Amino acid sequence: MTAQTLGVFMACGIFMMLLMLRLEASRFGAAEYDEPGRSKRGFWTRASWYVIGGTLIAALYLAHPAPREVLFLRIGRRPDVLLLGLALAAVGVTQAAAFARLRYGYLRLPPGRAYPGAALNAVGTAVIDEATFRGAVLGALIAVGVPGWAAIAMAAIVYLLATRLSSPGHHPYMPVLAASIGLVCGWATLATGGLGAAMIAHAVTSFAVFTFTGHAGQVPLVGTEPEEIASRRRPPAGWQDARRPLVAGRGAEPRGLLIPGQSGYREKYAPRPARTGGARAARDLAAAGATGISAGLGRVASTLRSLRAGLGVKARPDDAPAPGTDRDGHWRP
Repeated sequence: MTAQTLGVFMACGIFMMLLMLRLEASRFGAAEYDEPGRSKRGFWTRASWYVIGGTLIAALYLAHPAPREVLFLRIGRRPDVLLLGLALAAVGVTQAAAFARLRYGYLRLPPGRAYPGAALNAVGTAVIDEATFRGAVLGALIAVGVPGWAAIAMAAIVYLLATRLSSPGHHPYMPVLAASIGLVCGWATLATGGLGAAMIAHAVTSFAVFTFTGHAGQVPLVGTEPEEIASRRRPPAGWQDARRPLVAGRGAEPRGLLIPGQSGYREKYAPRPARTGGARAARDLAAAGATGISAGLGRVASTLRSLRAGLGVKARPDDAPAPGTDRDGHWRP
């Protein structure tokens, strides 16, 4: 095995590490996942993604036997780079502004403190993406004999899959934009012989999307932005919410309006009593049985006195009335 072949194998391994790093951008909160106010990663975690990517690109440049001629790891022809790069950047800014107007009806500008980090993210992501997909992938496809436009299309598909912008929850604009960047930047790379124009166009377009939409790449579906959800919860124009704010332990209360009267609806049947414990049920059953026995004995005694009165037998003076009889007017079963 020659040193040149060994360098190619080493370059393939470094490219695979670059690809895995791009797939793990969400874990670092970098690239299109560097959302203002939403990223849970610290500054150094996000910065490490760019440092690792730059280190791997430098290693790829040193390991490959012909990085400038085969992998396009160079700026390119300078006059063409500036002219084509600025032209494509102008197209990227225009389409980003047009999308924001169509999607939101206005330019959704983020807070001022978010611009420095967004600029760093746009430049760093553009350098890593162009070196990986328009450099290593496109250059390798051209080197093995794949025709130009077919190689550009294949590299664009790999780039779209690596960004994962076609996953559910994203606005359809984002996968279309990623595929367009892959195709246009691939063409610019072959046209200029380097990555300079592609990096300029990619960085400016990404920063323009952030500036006009407030998102680094996670543009959600229509109706899921925070202001859109809040607008649906507000009362219609001219209406006033007559309730007080919700308080812990209480619901919304009327404010300045008449309290509605009691409803005339009544239950047809009395509600069934709640079930009680076994011991309590046994006590209730015993009390009910004792009451019923006492009432029965009272009725028997009353019947006997009626029969005795009918036979002419007089009651003794010390005869006390039994409970539950007619002579006991205060006790009732």
